[in-house]
Amino acid sequence: MKRKVGILIFEDAEVLDFAGPFEVFSVTSQLNNYEPFEVFTIAKAKHPVRAVNGLSINPDYDFKNHPAIDVLIIAGGQGTRNVMQDVSVQQWVTKTHATTQITASICSGARILGKIGLLNDKPFCTHNGVYEHMKELVPSAIPQPDKRFVQTSERVYTSGGISAGIDLSFHLVEKMLGKEIAKATAEYMEYNILI
Repeated sequence: MKRKVGILIFEDAEVLDFAGPFEVFSVTSQLNNYEPFEVFTIAKAKHPVRAVNGLSINPDYDFKNHPAIDVLIIAGGQGTRNVMQDVSVQQWVTKTHATTQITASICSGARILGKIGLLNDKPFCTHNGVYEHMKELVPSAIPQPDKRFVQTSERVYTSGGISAGIDLSFHLVEKMLGKEIAKATAEYMEYNILI
């Protein structure tokens, strides 16, 4: 079954938060006859999004027009402070999460999951500079600053800051497709993973 991996981007999203997972899932698919994954970006509206430090990205889809999503990746970055307050984003993530196999936040993307109640009384990871804000946002959540990523609940994963999203992506590839495929992707990308 080809899983559809949708990556949520927005103004001031951290580049590696979405580009890292995009690369891991896309290269895994490339090395396996493009069968395991279809990877795409989604934004609230289908117009260019300016990520942190000015990189302009053209999302593949918007909230009103996208394929069903099996794996939802939520980027982090400075923009999460604004986007987590956007009711339409909250509603879209809540609705999308209801039917995903996996929902994962990268870095400060945990703010969005926290805002919609998915981290209540749950362990989570985020960027080291965001844990203090998360105490205010979700007082009952259980911070895991010593870990790169954690399985927060049955279908929810959270990762630490920026490059930790790549580690989580490899973990998810291994979970879905097995250790050998994850290792082969890591070798192709010349990325050291602990599997």
